Amino acid sequence: MKTSYYILGLCLALSFVACKETPKKESTLTEETQTVQSDYNIPDSWIQKRVESANKRLNSTEAGQVLWRAMEAHGGLEKWYANGYFSMHFDYQPLNGKGIRDSYQTIDTWSNKARHHSITDTTNVYGWDGKDAWVVAKDSTSFTYDTQFWALTPLYFSGQPFVFDGEGVNLELLPEQDFKGALQKVVKVTYEAGVGSAPDDYYIMYINAKTNLVDAFKYIVSYPEYFPNGGHAPEKITVTEGRTTVEGIVLATGFKTYWSSPEAKDGLGEYITKINVSDISFAPTVEDNFFSAPEGAEVLNN
Repeated sequence: MKTSYYILGLCLALSFVACKETPKKESTLTEETQTVQSDYNIPDSWIQKRVESANKRLNSTEAGQVLWRAMEAHGGLEKWYANGYFSMHFDYQPLNGKGIRDSYQTIDTWSNKARHHSITDTTNVYGWDGKDAWVVAKDSTSFTYDTQFWALTPLYFSGQPFVFDGEGVNLELLPEQDFKGALQKVVKVTYEAGVGSAPDDYYIMYINAKTNLVDAFKYIVSYPEYFPNGGHAPEKITVTEGRTTVEGIVLATGFKTYWSSPEAKDGLGEYITKINVSDISFAPTVEDNFFSAPEGAEVLNN
């Protein structure tokens, strides 16, 4: 799956805005860390301009109108940005026991930056600062997965439909279909040539025709480090499992991922991954230089 830092061009070039910061929870199930105050603020006028631009662009096409209605149903693009920094415990558990990824993360949704810490040891951290991926780990067993790839990937699960508001995103309205007993509006998301390093990535969103909420999405992984000679992994389909509303934003509390199988009922092939999402919060502030590589960090950019 294309990570957000590969598509920073989709966001307005505003990552120079420093980060708002005051007490921000960076917690595990048992720990909270208080942070210091900084002077970063995103002006309301910037948010309004971004939202107005997305509104105008999306509502110029049928597919965009479906996506915009989904954004509204999930709480609205303006609130998504105005709420501040988005945090969650994202527990990704493949059923075969391989590639488990369990971290607490805080994301700057405005400029696509992220910082994770391990649930088992909060001194093991990694992130993406808008330019560089970095990691601080005790040893090679601290993170047994590609942290550069994963730094912003969970946002593309939990942040739908908002993550598709930017320029460089192509939308195609596909035929409606029934999925798990509900009629779905189906929107395919692709990227313009030259946008990011994985232009073959796509998502196919299932947006409930009655509620306008995202019920499921298909996607492929074409991360170049995994596929240096091109190509991609087989298509998967991820289904929303439970919802909650946090600061006015409707978010999933979990997902189930399957291999996509057109022959199977609802296209759901083998069930392969369970994802739990908890400790969800928004905050207007984070610690100063929160997303920057700390002293002693290893910079991972290729």
